[in-house]
Amino acid sequence: MRVAFVGKGGSGKTTLSALFARYTAVRGGPVVAIDADINQHLGMALGVEDGALPRPMGAHLTEIKEYLRGDNPRVSSAAAMVKTTPPGRGSRLLDLKEPADPVHARYAVATPDGPRLMVTGPFAEDDLGVACYHSKVGAVELYLNHLVDGAGEYVVVDMTAGADSFASGLFTRFDLTFLVAEPTRQGVGVYRQYRDYAADFGVPVAVVGNKVHGPRDVEFLREHVGQDLLVCVEHSAAVRAMEQGRPFRLEDLEPANAEALGGLLRHLDAQEKDWARFGRQAVQFHLKNAEAWANRATGEDLAAQIDPDFVFGPTRVSLPR
Repeated sequence: MRVAFVGKGGSGKTTLSALFARYTAVRGGPVVAIDADINQHLGMALGVEDGALPRPMGAHLTEIKEYLRGDNPRVSSAAAMVKTTPPGRGSRLLDLKEPADPVHARYAVATPDGPRLMVTGPFAEDDLGVACYHSKVGAVELYLNHLVDGAGEYVVVDMTAGADSFASGLFTRFDLTFLVAEPTRQGVGVYRQYRDYAADFGVPVAVVGNKVHGPRDVEFLREHVGQDLLVCVEHSAAVRAMEQGRPFRLEDLEPANAEALGGLLRHLDAQEKDWARFGRQAVQFHLKNAEAWANRATGEDLAAQIDPDFVFGPTRVSLPR
């Protein structure tokens, strides 16, 4: 199951992504946490020192593409493979239960509480003024397009702030999106924007109220987001200590906040995996990107990369070679 954490800047989505990844990992099953935010702080929140961070996916796109395209005859080269290129027969698919493939082996590291961490990487000096951050986030879209995941397996993605993820089809690559909202007008404003954009694509969104100080905050959130409010996370001394770099264990969480994490996991597990929708939308956004810019950028008609006989889901797992 794939889940995205989104919200306005400063809402606490990185902290909640890390807490949820930790909480889920200690209950068994593989968990991969991906930092896809332009501000790369998820590793810190998961207890990974700067010197121990994984290789950034965004800086190794060519190598990742070369592996994923495998023997797919519809993808002529890594250069012709764009962020929306869907898998086809001959593509190499990824399996969270088999993490020895080159993508996981080279671009993921273990964290103290169990989740493996992958990162898109920050802006480099050479990127300034000439590159868009979506070129790095495209690595996450390719990863998710080629991932076959099932029940009890989790990918947790800390997304860019606001509604920026709608600049690509990445927002449709998830089974569920948790929108982190503070009890403020700005917080619920991002919720309305995200809800309205996602509505036409069948993307399920649930709201996580964060930094809640009491019943009035809960009432405010309920008034503005209604039944989409799933859980509330109270202001936490344990979380503040973690954010300040002091030792932290999940057992330090207040009971109400631990129960809120449990509510998020139960809600995610209750989602129905819709591989048919996933496949349709992968093709839809690939064709849209091909027409808008990718055909021109690659000099090819990228509609030809779509394999009409490929079945998305666990029926065509291609083991690493």
